[in-house]
Amino acid sequence: KPPPRPIYRKFLIQFEFETLRCKRQLKRNSCNFYETMLISQFFVGQEIFITGGSGFIGKGLIEKILRSCPNVAAVYVLLRPKKGKHIEQRLSDILQSKLFERVRQEQPQALKKVHAIAGDCSELGLGINEKDLKLLQNVNIIYHSAASVRFDDPLRDAILMNTRGTYELIKIAETLKQLKVFMHVSTTYCYPNRRIVEEKFYPSYADWRTTIKLAETYDTETLNVFNLKYGDFQPNTYTFTKSLAEQIIKEYKDRLPLVIFRPSIVVSSIEDPVPGWVDNFNGPIGMLVACGIGIFRTSCGEPNIISDFVPVDIVVRAMLIATCRKAAEESNKDQKKMEIINCAAAKICPIRTGEVIEIGKKVIKKTPFEKTLWVPGGSITRCAVWNFIRFVTLHVLMAILVDIALRFTNTKPFLLKLQRRIYAATLALHYFVTTQWDFRNDNFYELDSFVEKDEIGEFGFLQYRDLDYEEFFRMGIQGARVFLLNEPAECSQGALTRMKIYRVLHFLINLIGGVLIIRFVARYIYGMLYSTI
Repeated sequence: KPPPRPIYRKFLIQFEFETLRCKRQLKRNSCNFYETMLISQFFVGQEIFITGGSGFIGKGLIEKILRSCPNVAAVYVLLRPKKGKHIEQRLSDILQSKLFERVRQEQPQALKKVHAIAGDCSELGLGINEKDLKLLQNVNIIYHSAASVRFDDPLRDAILMNTRGTYELIKIAETLKQLKVFMHVSTTYCYPNRRIVEEKFYPSYADWRTTIKLAETYDTETLNVFNLKYGDFQPNTYTFTKSLAEQIIKEYKDRLPLVIFRPSIVVSSIEDPVPGWVDNFNGPIGMLVACGIGIFRTSCGEPNIISDFVPVDIVVRAMLIATCRKAAEESNKDQKKMEIINCAAAKICPIRTGEVIEIGKKVIKKTPFEKTLWVPGGSITRCAVWNFIRFVTLHVLMAILVDIALRFTNTKPFLLKLQRRIYAATLALHYFVTTQWDFRNDNFYELDSFVEKDEIGEFGFLQYRDLDYEEFFRMGIQGARVFLLNEPAECSQGALTRMKIYRVLHFLINLIGGVLIIRFVARYIYGMLYSTI
């Protein structure tokens, strides 16, 4: 279904916003909690345990808590040693990164409240030792955002991380006497065969206990043999194992204060902590960066489907509001339970996939990357055959030629290897760029109604409902330049000069190629006519 025309969209958004304001007033009349408790006040003295703290959402959540709720008692972050770095070094690297610059300036004392807990979500008991378990005994809030988001993970690895890891954390949560909220971060795409996804539980694809037992019993190769059949032909192991994790939450929701938070495609920030912050190449930002460098020129998909993007700072704000909402619900048994939240934004701010590509090309041509290799170009096509032809000619052959040139300059070739990774990524994402979903999310929009007027600027999110996507992706590309490519925020004069040269060369190559094709066709037609005569 196409989005509302611009002339009506602003009216529809305003109407929905006014409806939420009315709901807010009704809730104020029925529950005094919302009149007196500010979000920042709720987090005073709370102890928080976060898994996935080194991930995109996890980092944003830690930063927001430390900056906007600095009076928390403690923030424990589950980390595992990686690449020869101890957990304390990894935590220090996170807190000293550019992301936490505002925290270091505004709330430097809050950084001392963050503590690393050694563990691994793919291990039994999360790999947490007895000493660290005692540190967690007074935890009030748990955010479980740890997950393997790779679509090509072996089934066994995905089960142990995404499904069993959730169960192991549930068992730990049952021992915490002071627990007020347990938030499980899932995804709106965990039931991909349903085109309409509501904020409710759906039937399971498999039994989660049996699945965990299989992963603990058989090796990776054995499980990969019947991956598709056992997973009910899900597009990847990520969505399958996340749906099983939701079944665990469903089973324990009456024993623990559990809430499922389902974000859609999480992209760069609008405002917090800085516009355009991003820490990975997943989603549209990675596609725009590859397009901007000049190595991504074709993709098979549906350019007119509406992609559901939600900025990371909106996700984090909604998580904090939902935490307060859930805690209020637990203290007031008369309140309606909010069990699932679909954090999606396509209804109030829709954009088509093809439009994202065009915006990216327009922005990057004006502000090219220092690492740009050619003029940004290409597009999404519905024809698989035409996409394959373009991929072979524009991706593979060009990568071979560039790598050969690099060998002559005694530089290690890299482009062909990179193109293999791009091809694997596009295959994994094909299902999602050719399908459109309708995520029903009244609970998500309702969250904004629980934000007091004094805190709307700090925690509200519906004030961004008239998002200018061109400006948003411009800042996202700038954020990718700073946080991912380690380039200056503003492009240099050298990059602009190179882009001008690339554009001239691109025009000349297209012109020569066009002339050669016309000449070939003309000679072929002339030969056919001559032979006929």
